[in-house]
Amino acid sequence: MGRDLHDNITLRTAIPPISISTNVATLSSIIDRQGYESLEFVILSGLIASGTAVFTVALSHGESPTLADGAAVDPTQTLGTIAGASFTFANPSSQFRLGYVGGKRYVQVTITTTNNALAALIAAVAILGHPAKAPAP
Repeated sequence: MGRDLHDNITLRTAIPPISISTNVATLSSIIDRQGYESLEFVILSGLIASGTAVFTVALSHGESPTLADGAAVDPTQTLGTIAGASFTFANPSSQFRLGYVGGKRYVQVTITTTNNALAALIAAVAILGHPAKAPAP
């Protein structure tokens, strides 16, 4: 268990692979951080057919499991930037990441697509790290 990553992280599907061909806000699963100190979202882009598409990332957090109390995450509570995790048609088959260092239990990522009329493939994975009990399940 020493220096390995395998026993010290848990993966959650945030946004399963999806093809988007409209302008829409795609919400991830709500990620429960209980039992973990760190959270990193990895956002994946695939083929992006529209030459004008823009994908803007946002994070929200709260203490309600439904995020009924959800609020935008302050930039001081992220590792990396919202702008750095957002992307355009010029970034097909790329990876972007955004870490969360706030203290709320539940976190969600949203990817809002604009200027898109053709297929764009995206997905996101949540990586939970620094478990209270290792090895992580």
